[in-house]
Amino acid sequence: MAGRFAPRSARATLPHQPAAPAPLRAADPSQDGPPLREAEPSHGGPPLRGADPSQEGPPLTREWTPPGPLDLRLVLGPLRRGPADPTFRMVADGTFWRATRTPEGPGTLRVAARGDRIEAAAWGPGADWLLAGLPALLGADDDPDAFVPRHRLLALTRHRRPGLRLLRTGLVMESLIPSILEQKVTTDEAYRAWRHLVRRFGTPAPGPTADLGLHVMPDPRGWAMIPSWEWHRANVDAKRSSTILRAVRVARRLEEAATMNLPEALARLELIPGIGPWTSAETLQRSNGAPDAVTVGDLHLPGIVGHALADHRDADDEEMLTLLTPYEGQRHRATRLILLSGHTPKRRAPRMTPGNITHL
Repeated sequence: MAGRFAPRSARATLPHQPAAPAPLRAADPSQDGPPLREAEPSHGGPPLRGADPSQEGPPLTREWTPPGPLDLRLVLGPLRRGPADPTFRMVADGTFWRATRTPEGPGTLRVAARGDRIEAAAWGPGADWLLAGLPALLGADDDPDAFVPRHRLLALTRHRRPGLRLLRTGLVMESLIPSILEQKVTTDEAYRAWRHLVRRFGTPAPGPTADLGLHVMPDPRGWAMIPSWEWHRANVDAKRSSTILRAVRVARRLEEAATMNLPEALARLELIPGIGPWTSAETLQRSNGAPDAVTVGDLHLPGIVGHALADHRDADDEEMLTLLTPYEGQRHRATRLILLSGHTPKRRAPRMTPGNITHL
């Protein structure tokens, strides 16, 4: 699920402080059948348009003041698909880079905390769209106060992680495709497939990103044109590649789920054969910032929740949902806090051996 592991540093991060390392994802368990600046004192309103946002031109820029503590690593971490994700980078000075495909075209976003404000710059045809959506991306639409902890562990974790907010990208396909790649394989396998496919069939990200190696993922037609042997070379089996091909054929309709309420959005995604509750929840946690999109069908999560809330590491999905009943409407946030607490059961079995179909 989004934000699987706790950052290495346990200290809370305030808006004027550097943040802790980005969370990584755990194994996917389930295959479901510009120079112009805008000084903005509030979190509302679109950025001004003035400079050329093309790939070689100067960026559009924006400043935004969060309504409360904000930890960029905790908020943006779920977008990172492995340490070498070609669409996401975090550099040593705490700056985050994100390359994506917006409704207006490819775009690159650079985000950094400067004191109690957020500074952002964007390049490419999608620059204006990315800056307009900056507050939502960083959790301005999220309401952490809606969560009422019923367990001491969750109360302590929330106190220690005041900068946690649930992001909302407003983009479905960029989260759906890597989630499909993560079905029933180890995270390392899924991350390698994502890197291979985006670098080979995506496009270099707009802006000064050559040294970072950032790429924008293919558009729907680009995904559809990937030949079968390239899926094989990426170690993606026919089940997962077929699901992606079915999804990109109706990409426009699936993107509409970003504006739907959670039940309707889940139903829209799960109309596609091969997309079930695990994949749809993993997608909507990012695209919609859905606080109740709890991940079911996960290999590890029920045991983690059971261990944290009831000292029962062998809990199944049904038991997990029962334990999360007090957090109805905020179950994804509850599980995120559990994972960030570090209170997880010790491993009892060897790691899953990665599969490899590339030589078949």
